Amino acid sequence: MSAKREIKVLVQRTLRTVRNFLLSPKSREFLIFLFFLVIAFFFWTLQKLNDTYEADLAIPVRLKNVPPNVVMTMLPPEKIHVQVKDRGTVLFNYLLGRSFYPITLDFEELKNEKNIIHIDASAYQKDIAAQLMTTTQINVIKPSSFNIVYTQGKAKKIPVVVQSHIETEKQYYISDTQVKPDSILVYAPQEILDTLTAAYTNSFTCTQMSDTIRRTEQLIAVRGTKFVPDKVDLQICTDMYTEKKVDVPIRAVNFPPDKMLKTFPSKVSLTFQVGLTHFKNITEKDFLITVTYDELLKCDSDKYQVKLKTAPQDVNYIRIDPPEVDFIIEQLNTDDIQ
Repeated sequence: MSAKREIKVLVQRTLRTVRNFLLSPKSREFLIFLFFLVIAFFFWTLQKLNDTYEADLAIPVRLKNVPPNVVMTMLPPEKIHVQVKDRGTVLFNYLLGRSFYPITLDFEELKNEKNIIHIDASAYQKDIAAQLMTTTQINVIKPSSFNIVYTQGKAKKIPVVVQSHIETEKQYYISDTQVKPDSILVYAPQEILDTLTAAYTNSFTCTQMSDTIRRTEQLIAVRGTKFVPDKVDLQICTDMYTEKKVDVPIRAVNFPPDKMLKTFPSKVSLTFQVGLTHFKNITEKDFLITVTYDELLKCDSDKYQVKLKTAPQDVNYIRIDPPEVDFIIEQLNTDDIQ
C-alpha cells in the first residue's frame, strides 16, 4: 500500500471516529455541559470586570518648537506613567482599545534665562484627566516632576565620515560611495565645537557585495551637541573588474635640439584591470610614458627601464610589456634641425 493511500485511510478512520463520538449519547451530555460552562464563565467574567482594580497607563511626551540652535543636555522622559483606579471594564478599555494623546510641551513658552525648565506633574494632570473617564481616579503620576536642561549652541559645518567594513565578491570592487548629505551642521557650545572635526556614522559590515546597496545610517551622538540632520543616506556602488590592453608611445622629454631618441619598440603595451563602467572611457591617451635626456645619460647600458609617469585613478594592476626597451640617441645634422 502506498504512503498516499495509507494517509487517506487514516484520515477516513479519524473522521469516522469523531463522527461516531459526536452522535453518541455521551457526546451530547458533554456538549451540553461545555455550553453551560462557557455561559457560566462569561457571567463570572462580567462580574469580575465590575470590581475595582488599579492599572498603569503610559502617555507619551512631546516637546515642540525647539529652535535648531538649542542643544538639549537633558531631555524630558519619553512617557509619563499614570497609575489609575476604576472598574475592570473601564481599565480593560484603556489597556486594549484606547490610545492617548501625547502631553505636548511648548519650548517657546517654557524657556527661561536659566536654561533649565522644571516641569511638575500638576502642570499636565488636567490634560491627563481630560482623556480619562469621569469615574477614573488618578493615584500616582511618575515621574512627579522632571527637568529639561539645554544650551544655546553655535553652528559649525563638519564632514560626515562613514565607518564601515565592506568586502566584495571576487572580481568586484567598490566603485563609488555616496553620502547624502556629505556634511552636516552641528550646534554646541564653543568649547565643544572647537574639538569637533567630523561626524561619524555607526559602524556596519557588508560582505560578499556584488550589487549597489542603499541604507540610512544614524550619526553617533556626541554629548552636548545637536546634529542637523542626525542621519545620512548612503549608496555604495560596486563594479566588476575586466582586463584591457592599450599601446602607449614612449615620449622624449628635455632633449637638446640636435639630439633625437629612438626606442625599439617605439610603443609598449599596458595591460591593466578596469571596471566595466570605465572600460570604454580609458584610452592610451590617459597614460604617459616619458624619458628624459638626463636619465638616458646616466644609463650604464643601451636598455631603458620603462617608467609610467601618469595613469588614470580608475585602473589597477598595470603590467608593462616589454618592461625594458632598447634605445639610441641620434645626432641630427644642422640641416635636419632647420
